[in-house]
Amino acid sequence: MSKRLLTILLLLASWLALAAPAPWWLWESVRDGAKVCSQTPLGPGWRKLLGPYKDSRCEKLIRAQ
Repeated sequence: MSKRLLTILLLLASWLALAAPAPWWLWESVRDGAKVCSQTPLGPGWRKLLGPYKDSRCEKLIRAQ
């Protein structure tokens, strides 16, 4: 039983290792128009402007396949 459980856990761990990182988005401040690159929403004073991007500088767009 323990070998079977270990095999299942190893398969699950290897499957999780294939997960892709979250995309980056260019956000714009509603108040002053400042632009920031972030993977997560910055709050109510920000709107999503462009994206998704591959990198943290928001330079390499992810192309739809």
